Formats: sequence, C-alpha cells, structure tokens
Amino acid sequence: MARKEACCGLSSLELLLIVLFVGMTVVSVGLIAVTVVGWTAELPEPDPTSPPPTQQPLPDNHFLIGVGRADCTGPVGDVPLMGYANLDQTAGGIHLRLFSRAFIVDDGSKRVVFVSADIGMVSQRLRLEVMKALKAKYGDLYRQDNVVLSGTHTHSGLAGYFQYTLFMITSKGYIKSSIQPIVNGIVKSIERAHESLRPGRIFLSKGELEDSNLNRSPHSYMKNPEQERQKYKSNTDKQMVMLKFTDLDGDGMGMLSWFAVHPVSMNYTNRMVSGDNLGYASYLFEQEKNINALPGEGPFVAAFASSNLGDVSPNTLGPYCVNTQEKCDYLNSSCPIGGTKMCVGFGPGKDMFESTRIIGENIYKKGKELYGNTKQELHGSVHSAHQWVNMTDVTVQINSTHTAEFQITAKTCKPALGHSFAAGTTDGGGDLNFTQGAVEGDPFWDGIRDALLGAPSNETQDCHEPKPILFNTGEMSWPLPWHPAIVDVQIITIGSVAIVAMPGEATTMAGRRLREVVKQELEAKGRFSNTEVVIAGLCNIYTHYITTYEEYQVQRYEAASTIYGPHTLSAYMQRFGDLAKAIAEGKETALPKGPEPPFFSDKQLFSLLPAVPVDKKPDNTSFGHVLEQVYPVYKVTDKTFVTVERFHNSSQMWTLVHTDASWETRFHWLKGSGGLSNATVEWHIPPSAQTGTYRIRHFGHYKQMKNFRPVITAYEGSSDNFKVTKTMAYWS
Repeated sequence: MARKEACCGLSSLELLLIVLFVGMTVVSVGLIAVTVVGWTAELPEPDPTSPPPTQQPLPDNHFLIGVGRADCTGPVGDVPLMGYANLDQTAGGIHLRLFSRAFIVDDGSKRVVFVSADIGMVSQRLRLEVMKALKAKYGDLYRQDNVVLSGTHTHSGLAGYFQYTLFMITSKGYIKSSIQPIVNGIVKSIERAHESLRPGRIFLSKGELEDSNLNRSPHSYMKNPEQERQKYKSNTDKQMVMLKFTDLDGDGMGMLSWFAVHPVSMNYTNRMVSGDNLGYASYLFEQEKNINALPGEGPFVAAFASSNLGDVSPNTLGPYCVNTQEKCDYLNSSCPIGGTKMCVGFGPGKDMFESTRIIGENIYKKGKELYGNTKQELHGSVHSAHQWVNMTDVTVQINSTHTAEFQITAKTCKPALGHSFAAGTTDGGGDLNFTQGAVEGDPFWDGIRDALLGAPSNETQDCHEPKPILFNTGEMSWPLPWHPAIVDVQIITIGSVAIVAMPGEATTMAGRRLREVVKQELEAKGRFSNTEVVIAGLCNIYTHYITTYEEYQVQRYEAASTIYGPHTLSAYMQRFGDLAKAIAEGKETALPKGPEPPFFSDKQLFSLLPAVPVDKKPDNTSFGHVLEQVYPVYKVTDKTFVTVERFHNSSQMWTLVHTDASWETRFHWLKGSGGLSNATVEWHIPPSAQTGTYRIRHFGHYKQMKNFRPVITAYEGSSDNFKVTKTMAYWS
C-alpha cells in the first residue's frame, strides 16, 4: 500500500505547513526555528589538476570506457525520506544500500559521463556541488555539458538536498548529513570510472518487458490524439534499452539500461533506506557478475536507470478502494467513502517486499536476456550539448499536436501547482478532500492561500489555464524562491544512441514526442542514422512533471504538477530539438550557455531538523547489549531470522556472509522515548545457505555529552553463536 507519491501529494500537516510558512513568519520570524547551515561538501583534498590517464591511440571504431560505483547511502536514522512527502516517514534502518554508478565513454577526442544514482532525483544544489568538486579535481575535463546526473527515483532514499523553499519544507530543510554522502558518492563513482578507463566496445540491445508497469492515469493518456495513440501497442513504454560495455577481449565491464517504471514498490509505511525495484535489479545483476563479492563490491557495474516514468506505476494489480474492495472512480481515482486516500494501487506481491522482489526480478531477467543477446555494436563518436534555460519565459510554436485553435505562439509560465497536486496518485493519495482531475478551485483552501500567501496574479492564472492554482510558487520568493526558474537541458550521444536528460518526470506520451523530435533533428543532416533516442529521467534538476498539452487539460496529478504550464512539453521539445540540431550540424560548442542558475549562500539555507539528541541506555546495560538472543539452531526456511557471519572450523576464522547491503538482511533502527533506541538485524535465510555456525553482529555509534561537548563513541554487539542446519532437531 502506498500513500503519497513523487514529491508530492500532501498530508494535512504538510499542506498547512506550506500555506502557513510565509504568512506566519512575516508576523513572527521566531515562529519557526531555523537552523542556519554552513557547509561545503567534505570531499577528500583534491589534486588541483588531475589529468586523464595517459591516452593511447584507440583501435578503429572503439571507445575508451570507464565504469565506477560508490556508496551514497548516508545516515539511516531520523532523516526524512524523499518521495512521498510524508514528514513522518523518516529513515530507520537499511533494506538495500544506495549506490551511485558512473559510466565514462571517450572517443579519443571527446568524452561523456552518465551517472545513475539510487536517489529520488537530482536536485540543482546537488548537481552544482558535484560539478564544483569535479572541477576542483579534474579542471575542465568534466563539465556541465558532458556530465549527466540521473536519479533512479527511489522513494526510499534520503531527502534534504534541495535549495528551493518548497522542497526544503517538505523534507525538513537542507540537511548537510544527507547531501554530503550523496555528493561524495557521485564524485567517488566518477573517480573510479575515471581510474578504470581502458579501450573497449559498446553494444546496443533492446526488448519488450511485460507485466511490470501500469499506466496510473489512463484517462489522461486517452486524451491524446487517437491517431497518435494508434502508433503504439500500450499506454506505457514496455521497451528496455541497454548498453553493454566490454573490454577488447570481450570481458564484461558493465551495463546501463533504461526502463519506465516508478520505484514505489516500497510504500509510504517503509522506514528503511532502499533502492526499491530498480535498485534490486542492479543488486541481482552485480551479484551474478561479481562472483563471491559482497554487494557494492567487484568491478562489474550494472545500472537500471529511470526513463519517462511520469504516469507509470509498478503496482500492476491496479487501484481499488481498500475499505470496500470496489474499483476506484475512473476519472478521479477516488472512493465513495474515504476519497483519494482509500484508492490505492497494489501488486504484484502480497506486501511491499514481495512486490519489490517481483518487479526487480522481472527487470533484472530482461536485462540479463538483453545483455546475453546483444548484436548491434556502436561505432562513431560521442557528443554533448547543454544549455541553461529560463523555463518561466519560453515562447513556443504551436504545432499540430495541440488542440488549441487560432494560436500561433504561446509561452511557458511562472511555476505553479494545481489543486490536484494535493490529491496524490493511486500510488498514494493525499489526506485531504482534494481529488485528481480538479479544474476548479476550492473556496476554503483558496481563501486560506489568499489570506496568507496572496492570490495568484491574473497573468499566472491565465497562463496556467485550466489549472486551478493551489500554490503560485513562481510568485513566492521568501525566504528563497519556492521553485527553480533556470533549468538544465542536455543531450549526450554515444555512436547512434542519444540520451535526453529530462529535468523531471515525463509521462509516457510526452517521452514519445520528445524522442521523435530529437531523432528527426539528429537524422536531418545525415550524420546520424537509425538513431536510438533514450529518455533519461530525473536528471540534473527537479521540476516535477511534464505532460502533453492534451493530458494537461484533464488536470490529474501529473498535470497539476506540470509547473511551467500547458506548453511545458512544447518548450522542452523546442529546446531539446535545438540541442539535437546543433549536434547534427557539429555546432554544439557554439551554443550559448544561457542564464546560470543561482547557488545560494549556505547561510540562506535552513534546516527544520532538530539536533541529534544524546543517546541513553537502560540501567545495567551497555551500548550494543543484545536484548533478545537467537535460538541455538535454525532450520533453513524463508520464515526465520539470523546472522551475517559464519565460522570456519578449518581456519578457526569468522567470514562475512552478508552486509546491510544484502537483500537477505534487514536492519531496523527504532528511536524510542527518552533517548533510548533499539536496533534489530534480520536475516531471511535463503535455501542456498550453507549449514554451520553463525552469529549476529551490530556496529554503531552513540552520542554523549562530556564537559558540555558532544562525544561520539563506537560500539558493537554480538549474538551468541548458533547453527544453521537442514534439519530442526537439536539438544541443549
């Protein structure tokens, strides 16, 4: 079961926080405790000018390839999770560790970088911090134009790495302990890819994956022209596209693929950090390739990246009313009793863990099949094109895909969110009386908004028509702008593959239109042929959703969250088309940079997260004390819990079997009252587990105050030894 989706259907608490935030602080700034944060990413001391490895002439039609992976998990206690916009959903353990995976391709004269990170999305602040660190280490080798940063869109990664007010409110501010490990992890993955560069080959493969995604807004999709819809077999993209990387001997180095599905199999009740279904697919692929290596280790890197997933859910059983077991209302995704909150999408498993496993395994198996059947080798060169665009003021040409009459040009708008934004989706509805498909405002909420924040200007209201505006974020700038105006648009090409870096969540048809435009522009001059255009989602900056003009008229959640108005997609098609044209004509270096985005002072960023309290322990115990011991013997089943280390009689040594990055383990951290907290480690023993003696160990740190200063101390706890057997008989 899920509740609120993709930053963000709103609970009553979040909605009240937003509408009260500006108005009440004007009356009394002291009403909200703002902790000023001063921080710069704590990266290792960089080499001022670290050159690329000595480059030797490449064999004909081959590339220089590097792959790298690094942990970017961050703190797993008390920090909010990013995606469901639920302030109560804070991290409390690890289901799967999060990783950044980097791929570098060099044609001998130019290079490009693609990074897929197990995070909700890439924020503008995160990208600026990463680029700053790369420049300090590599100079101008890795730049805004040739580095793409993409988030998988897991909803179980950490929040707190944004610099715009709306995102800071819904994630309790700017949290340095959250952004720091993400910056470090992304930079480290690029460093490792840089260090591993060697001549190699790249192959393209693609195929259809069924029974793993579902359109959660079919009513919106059906508003697209029938002639256009008839060109496609489904209302979601079923195609997976894969790049296979090998060295010149044919040994695998890594794989990078794209498939359109929301990583929301882990729902809003989850408190453990997790890479969700795409993260699990990467885990399975890397475990198979990196034989005998622990998760996150080994040379082979496998990334399953996000694509045009805006209206695509993994909850393949579809939505129904959880209180009555009836189907939800088709138009509004609501229930007669309970409204949108009761209309929830489910499946395919009996719970979120099984659903994550099933969807992740499906994606992995299709990836494995494509990897083993690659036939088309990529040749040629690499290109990159990038611009910053003021998305609040783009004039677009109206084309035949629009149903608007008598218009030749139109413009994008200052950002604004509609009423249906607060309704959420069938992957998780909002708590209040908002519904999807609202094309009229609500006098109650509009009245509160007008009294505290001011009414949207007539210009903004007219520009966003037919969206009834809930938050006119483009006209709100205290304490910082609530939404970005300057947005990255970027394309990189590797041989005949073009990767479109989308700064948000494009719906299925929006992605299809973008692919067509880019393909046409690239092939118009004859330099490209049989081009495979990939939509890479959640790249470089987050701007919510991108729907088609027709879908926008319906004003379901995705359209209400299309913040630059009804012509947002047309603006992106125009801008990405310009980039593709520049690449096709060999003029990408002549593109104007555009207006640079702001990099707000650390002192302007605020945190609503309270300071970490002092940790306490019960009397007559110590930190690491085991509260409940294991049984002396366990039979291998799928319903028992056990350890991570196995004893070898021959060497009299303990060896590590699993870590908290393993699928079989779950680490729960529960913060109790009065500074008391408990940690629970589970091992879901697979049938393949070897018999023998095992133990549980837990490592952590606790905080105390000594001489009025905080002191952090390491501790560890270990269970008694116990046996894993194939039978259950034992004698004490």
